[in-house]
Amino acid sequence: MEYMRGIDGLYVQEETAVTLGKFDGLHRGHQQLLQRILAKKGLKSVMFTINSRKSGFLLTIEEKRELLEKSGLSYLIDCPFLPEISGMEAEEFVKEVLVNRLHAKYIAVGKDFRFGYRRGGDVNLLLWLQKKYGFQVEVIEKERYGERDISSTYVKEALAIGNMELVNELLGYRFFVSGEVLHGRRIGRTLGMPTTNLVPTTKKILPPNGVYLSRTRIGDRVYGGVTNIGYKPTIGESFRGVETYIFNFDGDLYGENIEVELWKYKRPEMKFASVDALQAQMEADIAFGKEYFCE
Repeated sequence: MEYMRGIDGLYVQEETAVTLGKFDGLHRGHQQLLQRILAKKGLKSVMFTINSRKSGFLLTIEEKRELLEKSGLSYLIDCPFLPEISGMEAEEFVKEVLVNRLHAKYIAVGKDFRFGYRRGGDVNLLLWLQKKYGFQVEVIEKERYGERDISSTYVKEALAIGNMELVNELLGYRFFVSGEVLHGRRIGRTLGMPTTNLVPTTKKILPPNGVYLSRTRIGDRVYGGVTNIGYKPTIGESFRGVETYIFNFDGDLYGENIEVELWKYKRPEMKFASVDALQAQMEADIAFGKEYFCE
């Protein structure tokens, strides 16, 4: 997969199948659009993402790239909502970007897709322009769960209350945090329960502070575990971290990149009266997690 940022120098020589949107989270609704462009034989697949926000993301760009690499997507275009995009009239965007630069022959969008200056373009305009510019437009209905459309807003609402089962159902994969394992204070190791420490970017949304049942992906292997999100109040940290005790693993992961999937919320983060009390609770959390994962 080729990754491009912005529209300066943007050009794809081959004819393409394109989908456009914010694609925050790559949830099940987004995956419907992705599958449509991947299925178009003879066309290179392009996901064109436009976003005006600088934080509050379900996926970092690195995590999004990692997921899309596995999908078979040809091009990911990450386009901040800069004046050269926000100032384009809707038809100008279609002509200059979709037709002249991307050679789009097929375009898949959700029914509420808006684009162009002051969001002046919509699916009706795309449908009207398809004959003029020689591409086909397919408008995809929203994927639903229960009585609601699946959306990034819906996912974030579930994430805000720690309902990881619902979050994962809406996403179509397990919500995860990835990054390089950093050195911590080694408190877990002194308690006989060594842990890994990640410090996610503040741009990424996390669920409420607390303890979660998790699975950690290390290379091609996956291990059950228990993860604490927060500031470790018994010990005290100045940053919000993701600390994981991995079952049945005793290797050195410092400097390695890992991926921690959050499966289920267990309890809120707490300040204990002593390190001994913390250790006892950690042992109880670990026993619960091992029973949950049948380990």
